[in-house]
Order: sequence, then C-alpha cells, then structure tokens
Amino acid sequence: MKFMKLGTRPDTFFTEQATRTMVSDLPVDLVIKNNVTTYLLHKSPLNRKCGLLQKLCYDSNDSENVSIELDDLPGGADAFELCAKFCYGFSINISAHNIVSALCAAKFLQMNEFTEKGNFVGKLEAFFSSCILEGWKDSIVTLQTTVKLPEWSENLGITRKCIDSIVEKVITPPSQVRWSYTYTRPGYSRKQCHSVPKDWWTEDVCDLNIDLFRCIIMAIRSTYVLPSQLIGEALHVYTYKMLPGITMVKSSGTLASSQTEESEKNRKILETIVSMIPEDRGSVSVGFLLRLLGISSHLGVSPVTKSELIKRASIQFDEATVSDLLYDQNFYVELVVAVLESFLKLWKRMFSGAVDNRNFLRSITNVGKLIDSYLQVVARDDNMPVSKFVALSETVPAIGRLEHDDLYQAINIYLKVHPDLSKADKKRLCHILDCRRLSAEARAHAVKNDLLPLRTVVQLLYFEQEKGSKVTTTSCKLQKPHELVKKRPATRDSHGKQSSGIDKEELNREGKVLTRRTSLNESREKGTHKTKRSEEKLALELETKMVIRGTKEESNLDPKKENHTKGKK
Repeated sequence: MKFMKLGTRPDTFFTEQATRTMVSDLPVDLVIKNNVTTYLLHKSPLNRKCGLLQKLCYDSNDSENVSIELDDLPGGADAFELCAKFCYGFSINISAHNIVSALCAAKFLQMNEFTEKGNFVGKLEAFFSSCILEGWKDSIVTLQTTVKLPEWSENLGITRKCIDSIVEKVITPPSQVRWSYTYTRPGYSRKQCHSVPKDWWTEDVCDLNIDLFRCIIMAIRSTYVLPSQLIGEALHVYTYKMLPGITMVKSSGTLASSQTEESEKNRKILETIVSMIPEDRGSVSVGFLLRLLGISSHLGVSPVTKSELIKRASIQFDEATVSDLLYDQNFYVELVVAVLESFLKLWKRMFSGAVDNRNFLRSITNVGKLIDSYLQVVARDDNMPVSKFVALSETVPAIGRLEHDDLYQAINIYLKVHPDLSKADKKRLCHILDCRRLSAEARAHAVKNDLLPLRTVVQLLYFEQEKGSKVTTTSCKLQKPHELVKKRPATRDSHGKQSSGIDKEELNREGKVLTRRTSLNESREKGTHKTKRSEEKLALELETKMVIRGTKEESNLDPKKENHTKGKK
C-alpha cells in the first residue's frame, strides 16, 4: 500500500472535552463547529488556503473572532482536521484509506490552485492518479471507502476511475501480472506454482460490498475478454465469503431488528448474485446453484429469483452429486422435487426433438441413480414423512429407473429407521417398488426381509413363479422345427433310390404337435400380459390363500403329456 507524506511540523493538536485545539502562542480567532466537535483555530493560515473560509470571513475584522458551522462538510471531523493540519504545515499521511474523504473535504473547502498554488486538492489528485490508480489493492481499498461518500465520489469521478483501473488489471493476461494480490485457495502455494492463476483477482474483488462488486463484474463482462467460468468463480467466492452459515441466522440470539436487517442484506446479496450468473451452461457448478437454492429457503427471496435458480439447476441436474443435494446436512426434499420436475419438463422437450437420444437417455438414468442415492440418505432422517419420501421417488419416470435395487435399499433403510410405521404407510411405501426390476440378489434378500409387508413378499414369490414359467415357455419356443422331427437312418427303396429317412406321416404328426404347442404358448403369453395388468389382484388372492399350485396342476397343463396320451390312443 502506497502513502503520501505532507508537512514537516510536529502535530500539536490535542483534545479537551469535545474541543480540539492546538498549542500556539497566537490567540484563537476562528471557531469551526462540525457536528459535536469544536475546533479552536486561527484565521490566517486557514483563510490563505481555503477559498470557502475566505468568503465566510470576508466581512469580519482581523481582530474579530469568527464562528462558523460546517455540519455538511463531507468526511466529517476527521477529514476537516486533515485539511486544517495541511494549512498549518503539520505532518500528515495520505493513503487509500483516507484519500477519498480528504479530497472531498478539500473540494468542499475550495483548497484549489485558484486559491493558492500547490494547494491540497492538486496534491491529492496527483497522488490519486499516479499512485492509487496504478496499484491493485490501493484501487480496491479506495473504492471501498467511496461507500461513505457515494454522491461526492460519483460526482468527482473517483468511483468510475477506480472501477476502470480495477477492470483494466483484471483483464490483463496472467503472465503480465506484476502486482501483489490475495490468493488463499486450499493447496495453492506460490513457491510451488510459479505461474499466476487465472482467477488471481477474485478474492480481492470480493472485499467490496454487493453494489460495487456488481459494478466490477458487469464492467468485466462488458469487455468480453474473460470466459464465463471465471465470472462464475468470482460469484462463487463472493457467495461463500459474504453468506457463510446462513442457517445460523434464525437461531442466533440477536435482536429482532438487527436480525431483520441482516436478513434483508443477505437477501439483496443473494438476489444480486443470481442476477449476475452468466447464461452459459457450466459457468457455475450445479452444486453452487443448489446451495443458492438452499440458502434462498432461509432468506425468503422473491419468487422470480427462486424460479430462476430452479431453472438453472435443472439444466445441469444430471451433473449433480448427493452432496450437492444436501445443504448443511439439511434435507430440502421439496426443492429437490421442484428441480427434478423442471429437469423432466426440459428433458421431455429436448428428448422429443433430438436426433441422437443416447445422451438424453444417459442423463435421465444418471438423475434416476442420483435420486435413489439421495433417498438412501434422507431415509435415515427420523423426521422424514412417508409422503415426502414417496413423492420424490414417484417423480422419477420409469425410463430413468431401469433397476430398482437402489430404490429397494432406500426403502429398506427407511423401514429400519422407522420401525413404528403403520401397515398402510408400509404398503404405500412399498407400492413404488417394481419386483420385476429387482436383481436376483435383491429379490432373494427381499423375500427374507421381515420388514416388508406380506403383500410385497407375495408379489415377489408370484413373480418368481411367473419367471420360472416364462423360462419353460421360452425354451420350447427357441427349439427349431427340424430339431423336433426325429430323423432316421437313410434307406433305399425298391427302385434303389435313397430315402431321406423322414416319415411323412410322422412329419405331419410332429407338425400338428408343434402347432398345438405354439398356440398354447401364445395363449400363455396373452395370459401373462393379462396377469401383469391384474398382478395386484392376484397377489391379494395369493395372500389370502397362500397356495401355489403343485406338480399335479402343472402336469395337467403339460402339452407333452397331453400329446403322449393322444398318441397312445
């Protein structure tokens, strides 16, 4: 940080009660009042450099005491004292921390070249241009101090010049960065990394308030020099710096007024951050968007901001992880459902018009796996109601959940954590499970699972029986016609010609058998389709009867035995 030293005389100002004066042999003839502070000074040194005081003391005699009120002086008592010390020649230091207030006060007091050459305003402006604007951190600190005097800083061009200086340095290629900056990323060491990181500027810029930060970001974006990912990184750093531990705000012991003020401030920050997110996909991570969405539930942001976050998060939802869906170990199932529904609307619209659907199928299956993994986490929450659990699981379409093993694991965890669940809730919970989409291992585990309702176990047993029947049918269907015909050794007829060894009558008989088998298999397949539609009804019947037909019933329906009997006749 650079500074400018002016004056050589030692400072002799001292305070007595609410009055500031100085050690001097000359009698006091000028009284300056600034709010609650009173200064006892002398007209001669101040009038020589302050054009305003010259005008105010113009009608007074040299020996007459003059009292002037300067309550509207920008910068207050501290800024006025810097100007007064400059008039007396006392030693003062000007830096980025006080140059704005000093320059505004000097302008107010008309300490310009017209009043006296080499005056205070000229020296301050020269230091501002040659040192403050040339430095990186000096420009940022100076811009921070303009918050106390926004109108004066804007009118004098201080704010705009600082912003232009900062933006010019931000868009400078990293290889040309020669000034010091703050960079405290985990795992980064300047001794090991000789090159300047591309996002070297983000941490220092994040020291600004939200309005100035927005001015910087929008000015950077208007140059079209930096990629949107760097803009997103700056937004990410600012959010984590300015909005830490939002969940603690409501539980803190602060007064209601200060808590409301803090919430309003944080709400403004969040809404401004969302408005600055670049449109490009990937400019910010889906985890960052979901975090903002989680914070928004605490701050009560506008519906427009919330809808924008849901929309942006749904675009990248297939890139999310389970940890992205958890904010400070809190579960926001409603928000996840909202993002998932928005994703599905977008997916259906894009999927229907796509030439190559493989990427879209991959994305929705990724989302299905994500939701099932998330369900396994939220299932461990004692306060998670069945309605929310079922609502989220049912939102995933069938095409996004080709296998139900992960869903079964989530249901099993929920049943373990909630042992007092009613029978109705258990049936409602297990109703979302499709037994046909479970692996053999999962079905074997489920059949022995005492936590599952009896109806679900019966459905599993019924499916196993149905599957066994399908295997038998398929094996018969896969046999080729010529394999069903028994071949005999080739013989010669009475004329000496070689016979093919196939009896025509036998061929016709086997053909009729094959036809009967095929028709029987087709009827079984039709029955299977009907069975799928009425599976629940059959499961209830099996649940009451708990009887699985035995070998006798199967033998009566066996087409081979029926054909064999007809052959004997």
